[in-house]
Amino acid sequence: MDLSRAFPRSPKQKMAGLVHLGRMIDKGRAYKEKKLADYIYPCPLDKIILNFLRIDANTFANMTIEKKDEEISDWAKGLVESKSQKELGFINEQILQRKPDSEDRLKYFNEIRNKIDPSRSDVTTWVDLLDLEEGRLPPKPS
Repeated sequence: MDLSRAFPRSPKQKMAGLVHLGRMIDKGRAYKEKKLADYIYPCPLDKIILNFLRIDANTFANMTIEKKDEEISDWAKGLVESKSQKELGFINEQILQRKPDSEDRLKYFNEIRNKIDPSRSDVTTWVDLLDLEEGRLPPKPS
């Protein structure tokens, strides 16, 4: 996947019960193909999923080249089956609700958001910022 030509999937999209997994597959493929553009693999959100699935970033990236989405989804489902719904919900919320965790990160976050749309003060999580940046976030509620 060439991330200079197309966006990865939304981090909100679920696969095998996990948010962000599809996006991580797209980024892993781009990483292996040296077509990551300005994206980071593994980013902090990727690391949450990698830790949850107990797999290192390079092994996962190799898997994205060797297997189709459905095969990776089946593999992840097998791992997720041993987790409770509470654990799965916790990991998903860790990703969906992650916000800048320092003054420097908040400044960086606000700079990016304000370049895209300074009226979007409702965008406060990294996931919403990614969707805003990639044109997937719905218009601001009136």
